[in-house]
Amino acid sequence: MTSLQPTDPQAEAAQGRIALWLDPADLRWLARHCCSTADATVEDKDRCGHIRFRASTALHKHPE
Repeated sequence: MTSLQPTDPQAEAAQGRIALWLDPADLRWLARHCCSTADATVEDKDRCGHIRFRASTALHKHPE
């Protein structure tokens, strides 16, 4: 098992990211329900896929 590294606020800010703290239940919901309509653009579908992936990754790393 890899050890968890704390978030580096300066490195995240340098990448244009902001903190968003969610309860694990909210992340589970987001990972399951963030989706796009059948007529959505490829960009929107990719964005939803990225959000689902990031939510799932955060849950995987959570010690719960």
